[in-house]
Amino acid sequence: QVQLVESGGGLVQPGGSLRLSCAASGFTFSSYTMSWYRQAPGKERELVANISSYGLSRNYVDSVKGRFTISRDNAKNTIYLQMNSLEPEDTAVFYCNARQYDYEYWGQGTQVTVSS
Repeated sequence: QVQLVESGGGLVQPGGSLRLSCAASGFTFSSYTMSWYRQAPGKERELVANISSYGLSRNYVDSVKGRFTISRDNAKNTIYLQMNSLEPEDTAVFYCNARQYDYEYWGQGTQVTVSS
C-alpha cells in the first residue's frame, strides 16, 4: 500500500522557518522524482520544488528560490522542504508528490500558515 505522509506544518510568523517532511512507503522510493506542491485558498495547486531520484537535479518555482531547499534521504524514504524567510503569501496546504512515468502518488497535505 502506497503512503506519503507529510508532517511539519503549522503556524509561523513572517520571516520564520519551518521544515516539512514526507515519509514514503509502498513503492521504490529511490526511483521516483519527488516534489512538493502547494495550494492556497482560491488558487490552483502549484509546483513548489522537485528533486530527481538521486538528488542530482533540483528545481524551484521562482517565488521560493533562495528561501526554500528541497532534499531527500533515500535511506529513510523521506523528502524534506526547508522553508526560510516565510511570507504570508506562502500560506497554503503543502502536498508531497511522487512520480515515475505513468505512476503518481499524493500525500494528504499539511497546512502552513504564515501570519503575525
